[in-house]
Amino acid sequence: MKKISLCLALGLFCLAKANAQDKPDWDQTFKQINDEVLQHSQAYQTLKQATETIGHRLTGSENGAKAEQLAYDLLHSYGFDDVSFQPFNAESWSRGSLDFKIRKGNGVEQAIKAVSLAHAPMHADVNGEVVDMGSGVESDYIANPGKAKGKIVLAYLGLLPDVKEGSKNLHRSEKAALAIKYGAKAMILYNTVPGGVLLTGTASVTGSLIPIPVICIGLEDGLALKDSLARGSIEAVMKMTNHAGQVTARNVIARIKGTTHPEEKIVVGGHLDSWDLATGAIDNGIGSFAVIDMARTLKKLNLKPSRTLEFVLFMGEEEGLLGSKAYIKQAIADKSIDQIRYMLNYDMTNDPRSYGATTDDDRSLFEAIGKKVQAIDPYFQNHFAAHAGLHSDHQPFMLQGIPTGGGNEGNLPKDVLNCYHADCDTFNLVDEQGLKNTVRFSAILAYALADAPEIASKRLTDEEIKALLIKNNLEEALRISGDWRW
Repeated sequence: MKKISLCLALGLFCLAKANAQDKPDWDQTFKQINDEVLQHSQAYQTLKQATETIGHRLTGSENGAKAEQLAYDLLHSYGFDDVSFQPFNAESWSRGSLDFKIRKGNGVEQAIKAVSLAHAPMHADVNGEVVDMGSGVESDYIANPGKAKGKIVLAYLGLLPDVKEGSKNLHRSEKAALAIKYGAKAMILYNTVPGGVLLTGTASVTGSLIPIPVICIGLEDGLALKDSLARGSIEAVMKMTNHAGQVTARNVIARIKGTTHPEEKIVVGGHLDSWDLATGAIDNGIGSFAVIDMARTLKKLNLKPSRTLEFVLFMGEEEGLLGSKAYIKQAIADKSIDQIRYMLNYDMTNDPRSYGATTDDDRSLFEAIGKKVQAIDPYFQNHFAAHAGLHSDHQPFMLQGIPTGGGNEGNLPKDVLNCYHADCDTFNLVDEQGLKNTVRFSAILAYALADAPEIASKRLTDEEIKALLIKNNLEEALRISGDWRW
């Protein structure tokens, strides 16, 4: 009799553990969220409004301030009383003039269309010999000691076929940092996208001005220059002016206070800022305006999860994760960092059909949530993946050991991706249904994480963070950027 009672007790215990990540009212709540977004989402319309009335959303610019105010006003209009600005100081950068020419052995100069990369010097007048440094990764420099010193470096933004086996591509800012490290006087990066598309973005790993000019030219011009260098020497002339100075930018934050565990919070973020060559509809309008609409949806339904939900529109991501770094700096100072249980990041997220996170610890929870989403709409695939990456606003959270996650198996067509950081990133690229899918599937995840009886992931220790970064092959990039503290 005692043995049977023990088995029953153990069975009940196991059943309770199996259901610890579920709540009986989730089915109904998830359906309410799904229906509200499908019927009343405002993300597409508000993003259209922003691109038409504001334009680009460059941090530190008048347009950037307008975007901050628009996000604040939208959240307030959706019924958020607890909405605020989080100001932070940043080094603003904007482009001025650029004149780029190459000079072959016959002395004839040829002008080439180019754009400056952000945080290039305010004034530069450089001329000198151009050298081909392949893909611009460290193995290219090690293989040719001293080749870049005092020269203008040409490098591909991607990885060329002849790159050393096992090489991992680097961010443009990390390639610029290597050019500086090995003594280059300037750098020319050429795009991976055909059709003369020019890419902008920061060339600084710190968000501060760099000592050498860095520009981007089109793929075809880059390949032609590379071919010419294989046949003889070439000089380049690079003249530029830019503008830089300290400004105050503002993250925008709205909160839904938790009921039983208000001291614990789930941060749902996306960067509001964009580059200035276009209107940033994809990078990151679809992410930031999805976050705003997630907030609208949960507020309209008057949903009150156990934990606090904090929706954050970050500024300064494009200049070096400035807004998210400022957020973390403040959280460390006021000790609220210990309250953050998860950070969900939405950066160019479109039409996600699964969930993902930096670690595998919450696989069962994410899959349980996804299974319910799949029951509502079989379009959702529910293939959880654990992976850690860099260069978006989750990074400062991840480096403090905070679990991060978001959408997975998203879909952005190649013609859309080709406009990354380019002058073609405009509203016509936005897919309304894909944006709605981002909002509904992600609002469900955010609510469920905030309401789950138990979250398995804990804040990682410093050694556990190190192991995670090494496992995901991120050590080299973090060493180059100066963010490797181990």
